[in-house]
Amino acid sequence: MVTVWDKAFPKSEKVDHRKITFMNCYGIALAADMYIPKNAEGKLPAIAVSGPFGAVKEQCSGLYAQTMAERGFLTIAFDPSYTGESGGFPRYMASPDINTEDFMAAVDFLSVQDNVDADKIGIIGICGWGGMAMNAAALDTRIKVTVVSTMYDMARVNANGYFDAEDSEEARFTKKQAMNKLRTEEYKRGEYSRAGGCMPLPVPEDAPFFVKDYSEYYKGRCYHERSLNSNEGWNSIGCQSFMNQPILKYSNEIRSAVLIIHGEKAHSYYFGKDAYEAMVKNSKYAANKELLTIPNADHTDLYDNLDVIPFDKMQKFFEENGVC
Repeated sequence: MVTVWDKAFPKSEKVDHRKITFMNCYGIALAADMYIPKNAEGKLPAIAVSGPFGAVKEQCSGLYAQTMAERGFLTIAFDPSYTGESGGFPRYMASPDINTEDFMAAVDFLSVQDNVDADKIGIIGICGWGGMAMNAAALDTRIKVTVVSTMYDMARVNANGYFDAEDSEEARFTKKQAMNKLRTEEYKRGEYSRAGGCMPLPVPEDAPFFVKDYSEYYKGRCYHERSLNSNEGWNSIGCQSFMNQPILKYSNEIRSAVLIIHGEKAHSYYFGKDAYEAMVKNSKYAANKELLTIPNADHTDLYDNLDVIPFDKMQKFFEENGVC
């Protein structure tokens, strides 16, 4: 792991930072940055952070983790399996199962630290890792609070396309045909291809706004050499398994507190809104669930815009629900 500070955000003088590793139950070593409030004593509430989908811990998740550490939490921002400084081969793969386990493995690690209160652990999932965080919350009763920011439901977008425009058996079959043909070709060659990251700058004027939005973040102000989206993107078949493995099926059985944060102007807002509605529908546990819509905010405003990300609200939500 890199030992020098190579984040896309400035280092805070209010926290101590160090690199750590931990194992998930599939035997993959996960790399993380740990942030601890300076001069902290005793057992601290803890938060594990990951996302966005295709980012690394040196970008958005690290900013969230460091900021929450400034507010009194011990935090870790980790690279999911197969990405960044974490292990796993072939590289640049995603999995609804393994990536949910990554969050649970982070809870394993935090639970046994001498300076962590094991009864006060929460998680933050950003973008595509918002869906994985909710899936982890539905599985892991040790998680007391989950905060989901500018989320994607990766199962839905892979199966149905953006805005559900490809929600048909025919469209899914065509996608599966193409991916499976590619699998055979690449297996014969003994190599894999990359699907491509964000468009290079400047983005063509006729590109959709969210395409420009992503490129300005990943190729511009927060470029990082290990980030998938900043470079060649995911393995070309990296997200295939999401197509028929919905990750939010039992979200309305989550008993612990969940806060979903989304920007009003984000192209992805429908993911957060619909996830909230499904989570509270016919649920006995809706009282500690909340959807917070940020007026006029777009998707990447919640990546790095410190004037938009509601850290005060996040801190209050953790504290009010027992992670304090």
